[in-house]
Amino acid sequence: MTRQSKGKIFLADERGISQAEWFRSLNTFNFGKYLNEYKQPFGDLYVINDDTLDAGCSIRMVIEEYSYIILLPVIGAIAYNDTLGNNSLIAAGQVEIVTAEAGKTIEISNPFDDGLVNFLQVWVKADRIKTAKGSCLITYNVNKYMDGLVKISPAALGASSLPFTISIGKFNGRGETICHVKNNKAGLFVFVIEGAFEVQGRLLHARDGLALWETGEADIEALSNEAIILVIEIPLV
Repeated sequence: MTRQSKGKIFLADERGISQAEWFRSLNTFNFGKYLNEYKQPFGDLYVINDDTLDAGCSIRMVIEEYSYIILLPVIGAIAYNDTLGNNSLIAAGQVEIVTAEAGKTIEISNPFDDGLVNFLQVWVKADRIKTAKGSCLITYNVNKYMDGLVKISPAALGASSLPFTISIGKFNGRGETICHVKNNKAGLFVFVIEGAFEVQGRLLHARDGLALWETGEADIEALSNEAIILVIEIPLV
């Protein structure tokens, strides 16, 4: 029997929303004009946005504090550029991690002539002194490691010094794994991209999030086929 650890569920249906005819952003934590006392950051993890952009459209944002910006396309591909001259094309099956200084403007675009793109933005506060500057594009293959978690390792940024780890996994129905917490001062934040899961005794559906703390591991079991989950280990002190 799974021992239930301390945790908090962030339901997809209770996220903040900002939208126009050409854009929609669903916010797990407080973001922009969305403020809710129960949607506070989890350690230094302070943004998880589920964004959809129409063809040929783009969004611009000013980063207010030194951060890691993690971009993960779910459907299609996105183009990224910023005021420091970084630019890249990121497709589904890839993750871009960028270190962003306060005051920097970033732009994310849908490069296609037709069709929507859907992507996740994950922002983690960074230490200005210790953080390596730059960007790194990582390609991963969840189909090669079904029913397990694939660690995203941005070696170009000095992965050993990153204050967090990020993993993604694709599962068959009833596929399961155990996620071990490497840092005893860290917690886990899981976000279901597709399908349904039971994580440490909690039922999660697509785009639900779950924060876990004071636990050394988390049991993850998929309840649907081709279910995809994102797992972030983040220090809490």
